[in-house]
Amino acid sequence: MSNSQDNIFDQVQQNSDISPNEIYKVANSVKNADFSDEKTVRSLVQRLSKLANKPIPKAKEDKIVESITKNNMPVDIQTLNKMFKK
Repeated sequence: MSNSQDNIFDQVQQNSDISPNEIYKVANSVKNADFSDEKTVRSLVQRLSKLANKPIPKAKEDKIVESITKNNMPVDIQTLNKMFKK
């Protein structure tokens, strides 16, 4: 792994207490996932919420799932952060 990848994983672990190993597990589980399938996306959102120990209200979960399945996800990090914090 490069230094920049190490730094990113260190930041994620400090901010969310999620280990790099857990991140890899999730990434591997979605490699061939169908992000147009609501059930698949909802499962992933719930898994990430649980992993981060950050409960997501049902309304926000619905909004995230709809955005992902309809391919309306923002491409910039600031917009994405706002979406998850609302």
